[in-house]
Amino acid sequence: EARENKMPIDWKKTEIKKPNFIGTKVFEDYDLKEIAEYIDWTPFFHSWELKGSYPKILSDPERGVEATKLFNDAQNMLNKLISEKWLKAKAVIGIHPANTINDDDIEILDASEKNAVCTFHSIRQQTKKPAGQYNIALADFIKPATSSPSGRTEEGLDYIGTFALSTGFGIDEHVARFEADHDDYSAIMLKALADRLAEAFAELMHKKVRKEFWGYASTETLKNEELIKEEYDGIRPAPGYPAQPDHTEKLTIWKLLEVEKNIGMTLTDSLAMIPTAAVSGLYFSHPQSTYFGIGKINKVQVEEYANRKKMPFEVIEKWLGPALGY
Repeated sequence: EARENKMPIDWKKTEIKKPNFIGTKVFEDYDLKEIAEYIDWTPFFHSWELKGSYPKILSDPERGVEATKLFNDAQNMLNKLISEKWLKAKAVIGIHPANTINDDDIEILDASEKNAVCTFHSIRQQTKKPAGQYNIALADFIKPATSSPSGRTEEGLDYIGTFALSTGFGIDEHVARFEADHDDYSAIMLKALADRLAEAFAELMHKKVRKEFWGYASTETLKNEELIKEEYDGIRPAPGYPAQPDHTEKLTIWKLLEVEKNIGMTLTDSLAMIPTAAVSGLYFSHPQSTYFGIGKINKVQVEEYANRKKMPFEVIEKWLGPALGY
């Protein structure tokens, strides 16, 4: 029933922009100064338990003085870490031919657009929806496969992007230096700035994908505050977040992009990213693509999802813990 109530997209009326390149691009040492221009400062203050939005928080009657001091300290350290190159930013992105298969899976093809190389598995909202609302899965935003007697047709192709990036390369030695001097404030400040730079790098790279590398929004002219509000076509959902709470999907990103080989980012046994100031995920271009939460799903879908991923039910159940509705 949930699948029958998927998001209705009229693919016959959807213009799919063929990307300006197919494959992967690696960025070894991206300019931190350019990345810093895309920082969203509001979550920075939240990480210090100062609630409020930037820049209003700087003039807040209760928090303004403390927030301004914190912001000035952050700017001083940010300028220093950029000029002295404390951190290195690396990224790998990919754009691939793709189609949805079996309602909830996204099959990735190689550059020849004929051979499947891997599959991303999505999870569908399963709670009963009122009339006019839909049971969404990420697979809804990729065109379903169509085929002819000779195989998959070019007219049926869609595309998807993938990425992994970090601004935390080199951070450990500087954190250790501050901690050795018993300067916990500076150590925490550096970690907070590295996290903000990682999110800024994700914003910048997504913009370059939309405007240049994929080019489906080549005429986009959004200011930074509009980027923060996500006033653009497309989304970049990440494994482990509400639209796809299963962290094991990162393994497919790592295999497809050869992340460890290309930029040295690794995954721990719990699938945390190292260095920690890191972001990874998928790029969807369809203008109807939107962020959403899976909510609670039932055992039937967990069993079916485990079968699709060819993983033991108990393992999938562990990774989907917060989403289980039984």
